[in-house]
Amino acid sequence: MSATLIAALAGGLAPATAASAAPAAPTATTGPATPAAPAPDMDGVTAALNAAMANGAPGAMARFTGPDGVRTRTAGVRDRVSGEAMDTRARFRIGSVSKTFSSVVLLQLVDEGRLELDAPVNRYLPVLLPDDRITVRHLLTLRSGLADYTEAMFAKTVPGFEAVRDRVFTYQELIDLSLAEPRTTEPGVAYKYSNANFVVVGLLIEKATGTAVAQQYEQRIIEPLKLRHTSYVHPETRIKGRHVRGYLHPDGEGAPLVDSTEQTASWAQSAGAVISDPADLNTFTTALMRGRLLSPRMLDAMTTVTPTDATQTRFYGLGLRRYDLSCGTEVYGHTGTVQGFYTYAFATRDGRRALSAMANTSNRGAANTALGGTLEAAFCGKKTTPAASPTKAPRTLSTLPAEADLPERR
Repeated sequence: MSATLIAALAGGLAPATAASAAPAAPTATTGPATPAAPAPDMDGVTAALNAAMANGAPGAMARFTGPDGVRTRTAGVRDRVSGEAMDTRARFRIGSVSKTFSSVVLLQLVDEGRLELDAPVNRYLPVLLPDDRITVRHLLTLRSGLADYTEAMFAKTVPGFEAVRDRVFTYQELIDLSLAEPRTTEPGVAYKYSNANFVVVGLLIEKATGTAVAQQYEQRIIEPLKLRHTSYVHPETRIKGRHVRGYLHPDGEGAPLVDSTEQTASWAQSAGAVISDPADLNTFTTALMRGRLLSPRMLDAMTTVTPTDATQTRFYGLGLRRYDLSCGTEVYGHTGTVQGFYTYAFATRDGRRALSAMANTSNRGAANTALGGTLEAAFCGKKTTPAASPTKAPRTLSTLPAEADLPERR
């Protein structure tokens, strides 16, 4: 989202905002000097948060980390009843950012020789899938052709959510829901977002290790990185400690928001049931990009991407998105949607800069798109008008709608 558009969206708005900055410990670097990155445009980040609120979010927040320290911005409230202000120390449901956690665990298992990326899934989970051509890699790249069961589950947003809010599914039940729908593509042919892929990934992890996904997240990611506010509590419904309350927009215009904070998230599990906070998300994405979680071979595989649309600015690797921003910066991470929460968690490939942003609403695509404006502002800085060049025109990007990790009815 360009700074001009962000400013236009924010113009005339006056939601409560807060700002803070804290120094970070210096990080040792080696090798050739890295070109100076643009300073984050934190006014632009604030404008994006305000724009998310103007489009229906009760509150929003962002946390940026870089060589010069930590910067945070907040807008609105984290609880509509109490009126408590948004707080970057509060936890929330990160939705499909969980897919990157699941991918890290599975790629570690590949490095340990317990799985092979290009082996059929049915080698490890016999007769689970109706097509022996579907490989482990197809799951991670969202190219298996397995239908997304959430399309039917949430065809009517609030009734669909209330039907599963307290329900506990098995992996097999979710896979059966997917297999009851027509396949979307032949294996490996085309990218098609489907949560079913990462449900199968969770089942693969548990089959290969003999332990629950929660234990694998804990041992392989949460404990090594000291992510003190990150957890996988399925099927517990509460978010313990200081947290943000999530608000779901009904499909009908003018209908009241639904507090969707408490739920099992069992419909998502290894595709989207992790809880975290902005600091932990920044730690996770920077550690991943710096090679602290994966071998160079697996990190190269994870960051090898293919386009997901015709703009040639959005790509998908192995449980990882890449966005190419207007300034030429490439950022890696994931978006997340779960009822009541939109999340962005991205870092540069060298892991020197990271941003996490959240708005406490969902089923409101305009709010999600506005929140995505934090990426351009944080990683590209303030926009300037480039001098005319006879040989190279400046690159421009139109504002693209946010990618939907769940069905968007509004």
